[in-house]
Amino acid sequence: MDERAAPRVGLVSLGCPKALVDSERIMTQLRAEGYELSKTYQGADVVIVNTCGFLDSAKAESLQAIGEAMAENGKVVVTGCMGAQPELIRDKFPDVLAITGPQKYESVVDAVHKAAPPKHDPYFDLVPPQGLKLTPRHYAYLKISEGCNNRCSFCIIPQLRGDLVSRSAGDVLREAEKLVKAGVKELLVISQDTSAYGVDLKYAESQWQDRQVRAKFFDLCRELGSLGAWVRLHYVYPYPHVDEAISLMADGKILPYLDIPLQHASPDVLRAMKRPAHQEKTLERIRRWREICPDITIRSTFIAGFPGETDADAAFMLDWLEEAQLDRVGCFTYEPVTGAPANDLAAPVPEELKRERQARFMEVQAEISARKLEAKVGKRLDVIIDEADAEGGAEGRTKGDAPEIDGTVQIGGGRVLTPGEIVTVEIEDADEHDLYGVPV
Repeated sequence: MDERAAPRVGLVSLGCPKALVDSERIMTQLRAEGYELSKTYQGADVVIVNTCGFLDSAKAESLQAIGEAMAENGKVVVTGCMGAQPELIRDKFPDVLAITGPQKYESVVDAVHKAAPPKHDPYFDLVPPQGLKLTPRHYAYLKISEGCNNRCSFCIIPQLRGDLVSRSAGDVLREAEKLVKAGVKELLVISQDTSAYGVDLKYAESQWQDRQVRAKFFDLCRELGSLGAWVRLHYVYPYPHVDEAISLMADGKILPYLDIPLQHASPDVLRAMKRPAHQEKTLERIRRWREICPDITIRSTFIAGFPGETDADAAFMLDWLEEAQLDRVGCFTYEPVTGAPANDLAAPVPEELKRERQARFMEVQAEISARKLEAKVGKRLDVIIDEADAEGGAEGRTKGDAPEIDGTVQIGGGRVLTPGEIVTVEIEDADEHDLYGVPV
């Protein structure tokens, strides 16, 4: 056996992009200490399972992943949101090596050290300046804050991850700059509440390059837009100051794309959710955004069957959707979350009725999406390539499509393309989800 063989770490990363960033940070630290990443349980000296604990179904998936890692390897460190409820894990798996909560990077690394001590060699163990990424090399998630100050009745994220803690603008921008220099073409800005960025810092200034930059939503977007990469905004609540960023989209500084977690439209349901209940102001704001930036793509998610939701509430949401004409929409049936106040607000909606309302909602949205995509036929659009084959086939995304959650552009035409390449594509056809075209 090679005396210098490095210890190997397996990784299972579950949940949202914010958790994926946590996994990237952990692996970057371990790689800097000489560890290698194992793609199999059998090849790992220790396995890290980064869990999701937001929904009960996510907890079940996390427990299943822990069980699989224990069965296949036996030396397991558990972290992530479900780590905030260690008793649920210890009850089923008393022999896990360690359990840490979300963002507890040092505790995870310490647990790995104990299970498989590092064998660092500075002549061989190199980490790129931008750190290790678990996404394709041409795009990366950029997390600008942790936690959340909102207290939505269906959510336990503040219990798991705490209140809002923003990174300084200089810190975020230095990370973004390193990513772009390393070849990243698209930055996906994420947090629990992106438009609340900097509130906890009182928008304090910090140094970046030759200037001071405020920790404020607009200022951060403006500076990110100067780096030469696509900048895509996720999890943006429609606060009034978001309007300022639309001008950056109109000027081509950042992508004309907003991911807004609206969740519902009925005022009664929104109040029960403890979310802003002024859906008419949201409609006004969307109209105004489209006046400033006609090409803007707006995506959102909604919940069907929230406790106490009536037929009238569900019908109101459909009418609102028809008026809003959102571009990309997902709808999920309400799932009780242990510890969430929403569970006790009203009688639960029957499962069958939840699914009926969800299906009807998605039927309406499919019609809207089909019309909007049909209108793109004949246009030439910039497309970033995600996958390509040697025969000239490729799959990519427009400026209006985020990876994993939105539609794609299926590309033919015989020209061999490269992942990360941004090409102009003439759109020849469309369906309710995707576009089809050839490179110009």
